[in-house]
Amino acid sequence: MEMQNETVLTEFIILGFQNLQEVRLLIFSGFLTIYLFTVLWNTFIIILALVDQRLQSPMYFFLGNLSFLDICYTTTTIPQMLDLLLIERSSISYLRCVLQLYFFFSFVGTECLLLAVMAFDRYVAICNPLRYTLIIKRNVCLQLATACWAGGFLNSAVHTVYAFQLPFCGENHIDAFYCDIPPLLKLSCGDITLNKRLLLTIGLFIAWTPLFCIILSYAYIISTVLKIRSTEGRQKAFSTCSSHLTVVLLYYGSCIFTYLRPVPTQSSVNTKLIPLMYSILTPLLNPIIYTLRNKDVKTAWKSIMGKV
Repeated sequence: MEMQNETVLTEFIILGFQNLQEVRLLIFSGFLTIYLFTVLWNTFIIILALVDQRLQSPMYFFLGNLSFLDICYTTTTIPQMLDLLLIERSSISYLRCVLQLYFFFSFVGTECLLLAVMAFDRYVAICNPLRYTLIIKRNVCLQLATACWAGGFLNSAVHTVYAFQLPFCGENHIDAFYCDIPPLLKLSCGDITLNKRLLLTIGLFIAWTPLFCIILSYAYIISTVLKIRSTEGRQKAFSTCSSHLTVVLLYYGSCIFTYLRPVPTQSSVNTKLIPLMYSILTPLLNPIIYTLRNKDVKTAWKSIMGKV
């Protein structure tokens, strides 16, 4: 049904899996394995942070939030992708697309803010260790975490409302693996200038400002660590930050490529694959990165296993 060249859409066609018919089962198995591992490993970190006294600190409180966020990330995207792969169809309902975009983009903004808070936590711990317990109190942690989640969901509400107010004139093929803002903007036959400005201007506060705070925090951290005379002391200080810094590089690198650049007129392999970095691979890698060299987590794990 058309009214003034606008089409009332009831569904979108996901094109991310086109030309992959022969390897659908292989891709399905890979995504299912990634999803199960991500959920189980991040749940394991949350449980450890809750039950082990050694992990009752602000750093692990924020890490627990990050793990929960990673579970939400993958649950927003992968089950729907598995559904499309399993029953060999490519459509997603209009309402389901709206909800997926809203929640997914909420988690994008929340993680940007949360990574900045985690950098601030490391800055205080290394640069002001004597005042750490006075600055990073329990109620402060709760307030910072709440602000991150509220900021992420508010940011997403603005983008989602303006994205789905755009007119769609017949074309309903989303050239991506799930509903996201850049591919949706390419479908609209209306003026997307405001939407692009929103991505850039709100991105300044939800992404660039946190990134600047992270860079500033690490500038002070590096300056402080380099003043430590003992090599062992410097290595210990850097080891508490290396995991977080690795996650920041992976996450922000892929997010900046996807959202904080002009919306491309033509799709490319990179345009579709790079969003998978922060929506699927980063949640998978986060628990590995944070636990691989973390002695506290290893000790807590051995303690729990010894009681089993």
